[in-house]
Amino acid sequence: MASTELEKRKATAPGAVNPQDEPSAEWGWHGSFPKGTLIAGVLVGLAMFAMLIGNHTGATEDLWLIGVGAGLLLGVGWKIHKNRTAWRK
Repeated sequence: MASTELEKRKATAPGAVNPQDEPSAEWGWHGSFPKGTLIAGVLVGLAMFAMLIGNHTGATEDLWLIGVGAGLLLGVGWKIHKNRTAWRK
């Protein structure tokens, strides 16, 4: 007989979500959108550059738009590179 709660607990597969840890796993899908996240990052990054066209006159807005847009696109590129080389570790 099991004497502690840890011994009674069933083993779950790697990556499986335990309903006790995540209650939403019982009633719905519990995952992520890896491709959707990358596509959204690229679209928002390009939208930042599109916002450079406008009637603002200050350079501060331009610097923030360029910085945030470049940061998003660099982050998406890093994530794609990381996913492609993950098997080499």
